[in-house]
Amino acid sequence: MKKQLLVLMSSLLLSGGLVVAQTFNDAERLRIGKERAELEAGFNREDAACYKRFLVNNCLDEVKIRRQEALADLRRQEMSIEDQERKAKGADQLQNTEDKASPEKKQAEADRREQALRDSEARIEREQQKNADRLKMEANEKSNLETAAAKAKDAQNKQVSRTTKQAATAEEVKKYNERLEKAKERQARIARDKASQPNPSAAPLPAPP
Repeated sequence: MKKQLLVLMSSLLLSGGLVVAQTFNDAERLRIGKERAELEAGFNREDAACYKRFLVNNCLDEVKIRRQEALADLRRQEMSIEDQERKAKGADQLQNTEDKASPEKKQAEADRREQALRDSEARIEREQQKNADRLKMEANEKSNLETAAAKAKDAQNKQVSRTTKQAATAEEVKKYNERLEKAKERQARIARDKASQPNPSAAPLPAPP
C-alpha cells in the first residue's frame, strides 16, 4: 500500500501536479509523525517493562534493535518523499529551461535531465543497499545478543543447580555427623554407666588362715 502511494505521488510530481503532490506529501508526513509517536510510546512501555525482568540489559537491547528497525523504516519513507520532491523541482526547472531554449539546448537539457534521473536512481539504489546491509548487520547483532542471553541463562541455571546440589549435600553431611556424634555420646554414656555398677558375678576373697 505504501509503495502504491509513493508511485502515485511520483506520478503527480513528474506530471506537474506540484500543488496536489505537496498536499499529499504533507498528509504523508503527518501520518509518519503520528506513527513514529505511537511507536515511541509503545517502545517506551516495553523499556519500562524490561526493568521488571531478570535480564534487564538484554531486554533493553532487544527493544532498542526493534526500535531502530521501525524508526529506520519511517525515515526511509521520509527520504523517499524528499527525493520525489527534489525530482519534481528539478524536472520543473528543466522544463522551464527547455521552454526558453533552442532545439540544441533543449536536447542538451534533456540529456542532462536523463543523466540526473539516472544518477538519482543510482543514489537511491546505493542508499537502499546501504540500508539493507545495515539491517542485516543489526539482525546479526540481535541474533548474537539472543544467543549470548540464552548461554547466560543456561549458565545461570546450571550454577543454581550446582548450588542446590551442594547445599543438599552439605545438609546431608551435617545430619550424618550429628547422628555419628549422638551415637558416640550414647556409647560413652553406656560405658560410664556400666563402669559405675558393681560386678555381681565376682567371688569374695577367702578369709586368711
